[in-house]
Amino acid sequence: MSPSQESVLSEYETDTSQTSKLLRKFKETPFVPIGMAGFVMVVGYGLYRLKHRGDMKMSLHLIHMRVAAQGFVVGAITCGVLYSMFQEYVVKPKE
Repeated sequence: MSPSQESVLSEYETDTSQTSKLLRKFKETPFVPIGMAGFVMVVGYGLYRLKHRGDMKMSLHLIHMRVAAQGFVVGAITCGVLYSMFQEYVVKPKE
């Protein structure tokens, strides 16, 4: 192995705790936790509204909640991709 590869591997091996890996990923891709939080909020709201759905059928209510949760996650992923493309091609200086 070359010296540069050894330094990268040793740096990776020291950062092996799951929490530190998760925090590093959240810093690299900030829209993933936003999508996860939105999904949890939509599911929580759906469970809350489940008691007060009135005459709406259970299956129709669940379909609406599933579509809302998926829409939020897809929207967050799309925003993340657009943000990373903006950072890569507009903000980053051309070499």
